[in-house]
Amino acid sequence: MKMPNMQPEWLRQLPYLVHTNRELGLMLRGTKPLAYFMDIVGDEPDICIRYWRLFDRHVAVGRLIRHEVIEPCPGLPHLKYRMLFYALPGHEWRVDAMLTLLSEPGAWSDSRERRFGELLGYEDWQNDYWLTHRHSLADA
Repeated sequence: MKMPNMQPEWLRQLPYLVHTNRELGLMLRGTKPLAYFMDIVGDEPDICIRYWRLFDRHVAVGRLIRHEVIEPCPGLPHLKYRMLFYALPGHEWRVDAMLTLLSEPGAWSDSRERRFGELLGYEDWQNDYWLTHRHSLADA
């Protein structure tokens, strides 16, 4: 049975493979150094919990590194959010770099978007394409 594609049409139109929903396979092949997930604690979709368990199996045998940060939601202290990172061994530095990037004050910029993509493992040409076309693609 063929699974439906869970990505919007505009993402499927990109001239490269988007990592979303493919993180684990790419990481196990060594082509993606970092996966990042964020959600509200206690409101995680079951499909995400099952997906993370697949990652955790590889953490247990040393193929992946897991790092989790749980913090109160700004302005909603009764809620907490989780940032969950999986990294290839030797790429743990990417977690710290991503946490630094995500905590920088100020508006999100093209340079921050590029760094985000680099840390996740996208190539320069893929980041170039994304930065040039992301607004027009999303509006299509």
